[in-house]
Amino acid sequence: MSLNLTQIAVTPKAGRPLFAPLTLVISPGQVATVMGPSGIGKSTLLDAIGGHLAQGFSVSGQAVLNGQDLLTLPAEARRVGVLFQDALLFPHLSVGDNLAFGLAQSVTGRARKEAVDQALEQAGLAGFAARDPATLSGGQRARAALMRALLAKPLALLLDEPFSRLDADLRAEIRRFVFDHVRAQNIPALMVTHDASDADAAGGPVVTL
Repeated sequence: MSLNLTQIAVTPKAGRPLFAPLTLVISPGQVATVMGPSGIGKSTLLDAIGGHLAQGFSVSGQAVLNGQDLLTLPAEARRVGVLFQDALLFPHLSVGDNLAFGLAQSVTGRARKEAVDQALEQAGLAGFAARDPATLSGGQRARAALMRALLAKPLALLLDEPFSRLDADLRAEIRRFVFDHVRAQNIPALMVTHDASDADAAGGPVVTL
C-alpha cells in the first residue's frame, strides 16, 4: 500500500507554515527523499506523520496509509516505524531484548526467540542476543535498530537522517542494507537527508522544501 501525502503543512502556533504544502505519493517498496535547508521543517514533517509533533505546532492536510488518515490517529495506532540519526537502543536491555521490544505482545515463548534470532541473523548479528548494546559498533547499532523497527511490522517507515553519523564507507553499506529491507518488506519509506548521495541511492522521488 502506498503512503499518500496531500497538502501537508506544519505551522507553529504563532507564525506561518514552515514550508509550502507538500503533496507526494510513495509507492510500496519505494524510498522518497525530502531535502532542504536546516530549520525548514524536514524532521518536523516526519514528526507530524509519525504522530510525535511537538506542542506548539499544528499539522494540516492528509497522510493516508492503508485507507486511513494517519493524522487522525494516535501515534501508537499509526503503525509507522522511525529510524533516527542516532541508532537508539535501550541501554538497560540486551541486544536481543531490544529487538524483542518491537514484537507484538501476542508473539510469545519460542516464537518470540525465533523471531529475534532470525532478525539478528538477517542483520549479520547472529549470536549477539545477549550482548550489551554499548559493545556494538555504529554499523551494528544501525542494523539492530532497523531490525527492531521492522519486527514491529510497520506499514511505512520514516528515516530521519539515519546515515548522517556514519563514515562514508559504512554509510554506503548501511544505506544499502536499509533500502534493501524496505524493498523486501514492500513498504513505503520517507527519508530526510542533507546528502544528495542518499537521495541518489534511494532512487525514489525527491522533494525539496
